[in-house]
Amino acid sequence: MKSLYFRIWLTVMAALALFAAASGWLLQRHLAQEQERTMAAQAERVAAWGDLILQSLPGALAPREDQAAAVREWSQRLRLPLALDSAEGERIGASDTFIRREVDPGPANKRPVPIRIEDGRTLWILRPGPRQLPSAAGAAPPFAVLAPFWPSPAPSLALLLVLLFIAVTAGAYPVVRRLTRSLESLKQGVEAFGAGALGERVSVAGTDEVAAVAVSFNRAATRIEALVQSHRSLLANASHELRSPLARMKMALTMLESAVPEQRAGLLAEIDVDIGELDALVEEVLLASRLDSGQMQPTRAPVELLALAVEEAARTGADVEGSEIVASGDERLLRRALRNLLENARRYGGDDVLVSVGRNRAQAPELRVSDRGPGVPEAFRERIFEPFFRLPGHAEREGGVGLGLALVRQIATGQGGQVRCEPREGGGTSFVLTLAG
Repeated sequence: MKSLYFRIWLTVMAALALFAAASGWLLQRHLAQEQERTMAAQAERVAAWGDLILQSLPGALAPREDQAAAVREWSQRLRLPLALDSAEGERIGASDTFIRREVDPGPANKRPVPIRIEDGRTLWILRPGPRQLPSAAGAAPPFAVLAPFWPSPAPSLALLLVLLFIAVTAGAYPVVRRLTRSLESLKQGVEAFGAGALGERVSVAGTDEVAAVAVSFNRAATRIEALVQSHRSLLANASHELRSPLARMKMALTMLESAVPEQRAGLLAEIDVDIGELDALVEEVLLASRLDSGQMQPTRAPVELLALAVEEAARTGADVEGSEIVASGDERLLRRALRNLLENARRYGGDDVLVSVGRNRAQAPELRVSDRGPGVPEAFRERIFEPFFRLPGHAEREGGVGLGLALVRQIATGQGGQVRCEPREGGGTSFVLTLAG
């Protein structure tokens, strides 16, 4: 009883049984009412035929042969078994059909109906069955056509309902089982995913609501798997990056104990640089984690891009050109993205750094940070936006933690925009940050 498909199937069967019982009761009641009306109509017709026959019969003093002939004639004309008895109870005449029925009277509702005549005689009329009942229009009475096939309504109705119940029961089970099998597959997939199998996906069959839930689960599972993998990679890379400044600090502290005063200043300066690198790494790791997990919800407000570019360019001595453009976004995050691009350009591109503010062909706001450095090979123009990825040889020369450009992409995506790397005309690299209009 714990299986969903069994409970659904039992519910369908109970509803069908209730419907069949109600339908059978209503149909049986209707048949009973029709039978009552038919019997009442028969009684009225028998009475009318009796009056008609009585008016046409010869008198009691007429010869018995004439009276018997009249009875047989009316029996043939009306197709009814008739008989006539004298006042003393003697049989005057009867039709052949009446004589046969006297031998086998049948049910009580098929027995003769007596009609008393004023002169003491008795006219017997055998009540007709459904197939014998005449009609003034020549048509069969209600349900008469069913007589050869449905002689007894109650057993036939019960059999019909039983057959209907069996047919629906057999047809409903595979449909219900197919529906719940999809739910069971979805349940198994969710349990496997929850147990740690992040690559688990459920099969999608059909276009119903269960299939829509399966599609939603697969989509959510893919997103969760990507987030978990990203966090794992972030943690592993951050742990690796933390080792270098920590190792340098440990070595500097060890040397500091035995260093002469002239060396102490240099060691303290190196320790200060390592602390700054650790602080920057922790800050960027925390910001990346917040952006990934959705804990940091960006705000939407008008941002003057030219003013923002001038303020950030002044920190690094970069040049600015362009026009005043107002974009919708989070000023704090956009400022961080632009700062990372400028620091990246200064670190790898030299002193010739230019910030351009404008619109692209689609009239979307655009920030372009260009340098005159050695450039980025085409094979690495996408990979440089991966966390902790640095061009070969650059880490040893320029330093950095490899999270700056990854944060820029995260911020751009969160603001409904994008960032790309492309070569600068005349040499160098341009990073283009495109925002939503």
